[in-house]
Formats: sequence, C-alpha cells, structure tokens
Amino acid sequence: MKTAAKTLLEHKNREVWTISPNVTVLEAIKTMAENNVGALPVVEGGKLVGMISERDYTRKVMLKGRSSKDTPVGDIMSRDLVTVSPDQSVSECMSIITENRVRHLPVVDGTQLVGIISIGDLVRWTIATQRMTIEQLEAYIAGGYPG
Repeated sequence: MKTAAKTLLEHKNREVWTISPNVTVLEAIKTMAENNVGALPVVEGGKLVGMISERDYTRKVMLKGRSSKDTPVGDIMSRDLVTVSPDQSVSECMSIITENRVRHLPVVDGTQLVGIISIGDLVRWTIATQRMTIEQLEAYIAGGYPG
C-alpha cells in the first residue's frame, strides 16, 4: 500500500480533540466518551506533549486506586510518543503501530498535530482497498474491465 497517512486523514473525520495536561483525568474520560474516541492528544502551549488513553486510565488510575477527580492528566499521560509524518505510508503506519504496540498514532507535520490515526482506521482502510482490488480483478476476469 503506497497510500500516505494524509490521504487516510482526508477520508476520515479530521477533527482532533485535545486536552491540557492540567485538567483532571475525569475530564479527559468525559471528553473521550462524548466524542467516542479511545485516546486524546495532550497539548500544552500548542505543542503535543503526550497522549492519554482509556488504557492509561485503567492501568494508572483505576488499578492503582487513584482518584480520577483529583489526578491531573499530566501525571498519567504517555510521554514517549511515537508519531508519523503525513507523507508516511499506510503500510509504515501499520508497522509502527504493530512494532510499538500502540493503538493511536499522532500525525505531525513539523511541530503541528494534523490528525490521529487509530488501528481501526488502518484496518478499515486496508479492508476497503482490498475490496476495491478484488472488485477490479473480478471485473477484469469477467471481461468487463475497460482498457
């Protein structure tokens, strides 16, 4: 697959919800639930400084007996981020997600966060492109392929 990450972003909801490291984990969880997302980029001063996911919440708050009302996002967010550029291929994104065992991949152009690609986005894109290839091959075999 030679499709670039930016192409995938163009075909999905481009809105990216972000959160500050100073807000509570409870507020982050509410924001995720309201927007039906599993992770949020943490942005401070316009710069991506971390990610918080449902997994961070369960492992770093719930299982440790901390209070989501009192714990700031900055205390539990993932800081060692794996990011991709808009020009990286979907195949590269899939490899990066697999190798790094992450579910959400921030797409960064220079220092600007331009989107998030999830493992679900990559799976949907892969299935759609494979379906299209199969349909084209079937049309070709049946003699209906123009050209």
